[in-house]
Amino acid sequence: MTKMPSPSQPVSRTEEPYTTQYDRLDDEPLSVAVATAVATACNEDVTELEPLHYAINADALERLFEPRANGLRTDGSVSFEYSDCLVTITADGTIQIES
Repeated sequence: MTKMPSPSQPVSRTEEPYTTQYDRLDDEPLSVAVATAVATACNEDVTELEPLHYAINADALERLFEPRANGLRTDGSVSFEYSDCLVTITADGTIQIES
């Protein structure tokens, strides 16, 4: 019989999160970089994923991390679920995918 963790026990993941870096000054939209990162982490074709806007407002995501008049945002992050993964984006351009 397999022992299931109790609700008070944290479930440990056996795989390391997939991490990639997004160039905030590049022409590629952040939403495209996120979809590509999730597809890579899940070993799927990006066209097989549900549209990103089903999980998060892609325009708001772009505006959150776009360059400002006084430079690039230096802190902050956003996390959301997309395609059965936890996606975390930080102000330094890191995209982390936990599946």
